[in-house]
Amino acid sequence: MINWYDLLAALALVLVLEGIFPFVNPAGMRRKLEMISQLDDGQLRTIGMVSMAIGLALLFFVRN
Repeated sequence: MINWYDLLAALALVLVLEGIFPFVNPAGMRRKLEMISQLDDGQLRTIGMVSMAIGLALLFFVRN
């Protein structure tokens, strides 16, 4: 069964962490977004897949 409290807490933490960089360095965030926009779809998919795999592995080790 899904623990909605943990799911919402995780979502809130993601939003906080993702908001730090544009808050602290908005010009740097713009430069990074320009660089990301120049990547092709395959590169973005690879980055997304690696990010998900790392997140799942971290979640597995934290929960066990």
